[in-house]
Amino acid sequence: MSSHPLDPPAAPARPNRPALDLEARLLHRDGLLLILDKPAGVPVHRGPKGDRPGEINLEQFFDQLMFGLPRAPSLAHRLDKDTSGCLVLGRHRKALEKLGLLFKQGKVDKTYWAVVEGEPAGDAGEIDLALGRLDESRGWWMKADPAGLPSRTLWRVLGRGADQATGAPIAWLALEPITGRTHQLRVHCQAMGWPILGDPIYGSAPRAGGPPLHLHSREIVVPMSKNKEPVRAVAPAPPHMRERLRACGWEGVEMPSASAPLPAPGEGVEGRR
Repeated sequence: MSSHPLDPPAAPARPNRPALDLEARLLHRDGLLLILDKPAGVPVHRGPKGDRPGEINLEQFFDQLMFGLPRAPSLAHRLDKDTSGCLVLGRHRKALEKLGLLFKQGKVDKTYWAVVEGEPAGDAGEIDLALGRLDESRGWWMKADPAGLPSRTLWRVLGRGADQATGAPIAWLALEPITGRTHQLRVHCQAMGWPILGDPIYGSAPRAGGPPLHLHSREIVVPMSKNKEPVRAVAPAPPHMRERLRACGWEGVEMPSASAPLPAPGEGVEGRR
């Protein structure tokens, strides 16, 4: 059927929008690196057995971030699927080599926010607890293991409160991993008696139907050049954590004081040595 001459013209077809708009999640961009605000619940890359049906991963969308370069950026490090926040990408081979060395040498400063179950004793400390693989059948699951790899985390309480859903005590922590072991923060918090809220592996959360993992890569500082100030990025608190952060005293304002330095190793420590 032909259209009537007075009919309005058909609306142009809208291009398919990507399932994940990474450009809108950029926290920093320069000629060497990008820093993304990674959403919780999305793996950074395909698993060893491939993607699950209907599942996406961040690497599928890195071609959105070429910005004139011939190749898409690549991961400089990783975050767990259910962890949100600052994620660094290298824009080319030389940048990736530099970033890889900085991460390996522990020169990249990382601060995480976590909401944990329970009441930490004291307000700050250091956890010095070696970690090893749980067993071969559990993949990357980890455990405290005196024969494992040395693992250290600084922690500081930013606020305390009660979970509005259960009335149970919770605490808002800043966590600074000195080493970078798999699941380090999750296992260290569990070993101290205050597992991260929403953790179905090391905490009390159910595998399905429970709250999401309350672990967020809040701030990252990358010293890319000796002649320039380090690159610093801060990722806003993710929506799924805001209710419990407010219950612990967070006012919803992104304040620099929330990223104040943690105690130096060995200073005022309270924790497991």
